[in-house]
Amino acid sequence: MRPQAKSRSDFKYFHAITTRWMDNDAYGHVNNVVYYSWFDTVVNQFLIVNNVLDIERSPVIGLVIETQCNYFASVAFPERVTAGLRVTKLGKSSVRYEVGIFRDGEESASAQGHFVHVYVDRDSRKPSAIPDDMRSLLQTIEVSQP
Repeated sequence: MRPQAKSRSDFKYFHAITTRWMDNDAYGHVNNVVYYSWFDTVVNQFLIVNNVLDIERSPVIGLVIETQCNYFASVAFPERVTAGLRVTKLGKSSVRYEVGIFRDGEESASAQGHFVHVYVDRDSRKPSAIPDDMRSLLQTIEVSQP
């Protein structure tokens, strides 16, 4: 069964992104690999601006172990998009983020997907509990799944 595009109201946090000329591929639309970069951008931007991740010094870091994306409509430079973010599973050391990519003025996602971070000790790379301040922040964008 093909997934249905989610709407903006399904997401809790938003970050505007400007497409770049180099994002377009030979077919005249944003290449699929760019969407994964946008996923990574919205998650890390959310964590950094809320002061729960210092990419140079945090003792615990998130490593991506799974990612997936479905595409519903083309996006092309010079469009602006908004990435919507929510958390759908929050474990002891892992979190599943879902991301929707919305063209300006559109309510349905042009693309949506997820990725899973496993949090590990920066030095040993062994799984580590999500720090309390990060967990509290992630709970603010957590949604329950049916």
